[in-house]
Amino acid sequence: MLERMHLSIVQEVARQGSLTAAALELHLTQSALSHTMKKLEQQLGTDIWLREGRSLRPTQAGQYLLEVANRVLPQLRVAEERLRQYAQGERGTLRIGMECHPCYQWLLKVVAPYLAGWPDVDVDVKQKFQFGGIGALFAFEIDLLVTPDPLFKPGLRFEPVFDYEQVLVVGSRHPLATAPYVKPRQLTPEVLITYPVATERLDIYNQFLMPAGVTPKRHKTIETTDIMLQMVASGRGVAALPRWLVQEYADNMDIVPVRLGRHGIAKQIFLGAREADMELDYLRAFIDLARNAQMMERGIGAVARRSPSPTPPAPVKFAG
Repeated sequence: MLERMHLSIVQEVARQGSLTAAALELHLTQSALSHTMKKLEQQLGTDIWLREGRSLRPTQAGQYLLEVANRVLPQLRVAEERLRQYAQGERGTLRIGMECHPCYQWLLKVVAPYLAGWPDVDVDVKQKFQFGGIGALFAFEIDLLVTPDPLFKPGLRFEPVFDYEQVLVVGSRHPLATAPYVKPRQLTPEVLITYPVATERLDIYNQFLMPAGVTPKRHKTIETTDIMLQMVASGRGVAALPRWLVQEYADNMDIVPVRLGRHGIAKQIFLGAREADMELDYLRAFIDLARNAQMMERGIGAVARRSPSPTPPAPVKFAG
């Protein structure tokens, strides 16, 4: 009764705003499209749209059908793609979404050995999901989400894979460069440089400055890590970044990491996926590899090996 074409029509009409434009996009005639939906309305016993001049407004039933289409159609496309890959002897494509600007450099260290260990799996990294990755997971636009701030929702699972410390970055000649740690009020006269992210999502604000009722003299945003650190090295401001990232740049730049507060700010990188996909062997292997990569750096583990039936390890928590 309710078919995929019905869902596609409802979704396309919502996107295009008219039957004519939707018909062109779906490679149908307008009369065929209208006939298809009229027949569905008769079968359902309810209208899908109401006409308002030349435009269409979805009824309550139409709006519900649109919500179903937005959920179901992406899943069907993913299912068809995976079945096509299986038919061709391929494992599939692991689509990773990024919700963390500096995490990209960390991700590259995991992707390289993963591709070597899984030659029949491609990796596609999408960075347009800054702070919108949960919706992308539910919409089947990505398979794995990299985030330092997981939002636990039914149907999703997040696992910590990398521990790090968020630190203040200053130029080597800055007065705070030799301090054992920095207090919030010491940033009052500073120009704080961050990625273009809402302040309430920035750790330097929500875990350090705001609880102390402190704001910096000026807040400046820069998209790229390299330019941000060049600005810091030249004395144009200070920044807050993961310690491991600062240490990678420190050899070639006059920058110094300084602890934020006496006890520091401990953070973790999480990998999240849909519950139903967590035991896909190639997705599970990526999570295990990401976790064990840090274990190897600390000398307490080995890189996860490819296994057709991997046993998920218990989440590991490291000291910050």
